[in-house]
Amino acid sequence: MSTTDFETTDPFAAAQAAADYIAHETDVERHDVALVLGSGWGEAADLIGETTATLTAEEVPGFHTPAVVGHTGTIRSVRTSDGKRALVLGARTHYYEGKGVRAVVHGIRTAAAAGCKTLVLTNGCGGLNEDWAPGTPVLISDHINLTAASPLEGATFVDLTDLYSSRIRALAREVDPSLDEGIYAQFTGPHYETPAEVQYAKRIGAELVGMSTALEAIAGRHAGMEVFGISLVTNLAAGISPQPLSHQEVIESGQAAGPRISRLLADIIAKL
Repeated sequence: MSTTDFETTDPFAAAQAAADYIAHETDVERHDVALVLGSGWGEAADLIGETTATLTAEEVPGFHTPAVVGHTGTIRSVRTSDGKRALVLGARTHYYEGKGVRAVVHGIRTAAAAGCKTLVLTNGCGGLNEDWAPGTPVLISDHINLTAASPLEGATFVDLTDLYSSRIRALAREVDPSLDEGIYAQFTGPHYETPAEVQYAKRIGAELVGMSTALEAIAGRHAGMEVFGISLVTNLAAGISPQPLSHQEVIESGQAAGPRISRLLADIIAKL
């Protein structure tokens, strides 16, 4: 589906069409939990349970091949050990790709149409807390949306109080009591933030900065899902780190932390 198609099509009808396709191709009528696996988190899908079907993103209506190295480009149906069904979305569309906000949150709305009541959002991000070395997982307690955009259209007023589930954060700390939490700020990207922008984000309360998640979380709340977010600090943010930033650093940090954080996420999912 092109950007023009998204602009002229009811986004919820498009999501339902994608959900119907997934149900048909996976032979799973309804899924329970949706996971968006960002940079560094891809291995978690193999630890959650048995993958019973794998679809390529471009075959599902409205989905696109990922533009970012480190994303899998597949949609997987996974049966967990307790019989739940997880829909693992490895095909995230970022706002900076220019496809519009509807495309960014299409996967979230599709997951809701597929029956998912819980939404798990992961990402790789820059850290503003020097105590969080690259490879540190951090629970998202709240976010600041700096994209100047919203997935909601018209007079659609949605309460975002406790957007990131305190219940699931508590379950996560049962798995790993050492987990810290912080506020995530979504910038538009694709460029990294300047040191001045990082200091601005810090002054308004952010402790994590990245280019995803916030718009998806809003769409998830609007769809009635319980939202859980967890970031992987892949690098210290600009001006915090003495080194220049690079996407290669993000990839390498994700690869190094992958087995540990994937096990962590799988153990959290098992508690849902």
